[in-house]
Amino acid sequence: MKITKEQLRGWSAYHSRHEWFLQRFPSGEAEYQDVLNALAEDDRPDDAGWLMDHAGPDRDAVLEVEVISGCKHFFAAGSLIIKNGATVTGQLRAGRSIKAGRSIKAGESIKAGWGIETGESIEAGEGIKAGWGIEVGWGIEVGWGIEAGWGIEVDEGIEAGESIKAGWGIEVGWGIKVGESIKAGWGIKAGWGIEVGESIGAGFGIKAGRSIKAGESIKAGWGIEVGEGIEAGEGIEAGKRFGILAGVYLKLAEWPTHARVISKTKPGNLISGSWIERSTS
Repeated sequence: MKITKEQLRGWSAYHSRHEWFLQRFPSGEAEYQDVLNALAEDDRPDDAGWLMDHAGPDRDAVLEVEVISGCKHFFAAGSLIIKNGATVTGQLRAGRSIKAGRSIKAGESIKAGWGIETGESIEAGEGIKAGWGIEVGWGIEVGWGIEAGWGIEVDEGIEAGESIKAGWGIEVGWGIKVGESIKAGWGIKAGWGIEVGESIGAGFGIKAGRSIKAGESIKAGWGIEVGEGIEAGEGIEAGKRFGILAGVYLKLAEWPTHARVISKTKPGNLISGSWIERSTS
């Protein structure tokens, strides 16, 4: 797949982008991946992102590397396969999928037009975005948010400074800790606890092995089930034909202190757990 000066003109490229392209490729055309490599070398991530947004993915391209290290940015026109791991101080992006045998770490963002899959962990100083799903063997840690068009599946835990959004479900072996909100088109499941600064919303059910805590509201289309307690700054709501169960993994002696359901108003479909009105002070 080639990129030409005529295409850039047709996409209304800024003069600086057009000028850079002709300086780098005097013939007026070049292979898509070669252009992305040059943009990465010249530290032009915004221009690389603009080009990938306009040109789209190279559906026939598969770039396979042993490891990615010693560079600020790395861009792949199509699918990217990393046999081991990847570490960049800037951005990592692929037009299609990203698959790594070990961990991926970016000082800034990680983005894939399709899915992201790693054998170990993912870490980004900013955000992670995938058009399809995200599947991680270990944990995810990001300074900003996580967004997946499909589902998010993590064997260990997730920690995000901002929000998590998934078109399908979110399933985590350990806990979830988010600075802002969590929203899933399907269900949310955590082996440990869930803690968010704002709200939690799920099209299906919400389940946590320990407790759930939200600064604002908790809302599920189906039921809510937790091993210990539930706390919300506002309301807690489950689907009309479903219930809210707290303390399902506790001994009866632990109920008074751990199976508490705290919110501004009592949930109408609370089946188990001791409701406590949230103090306004």
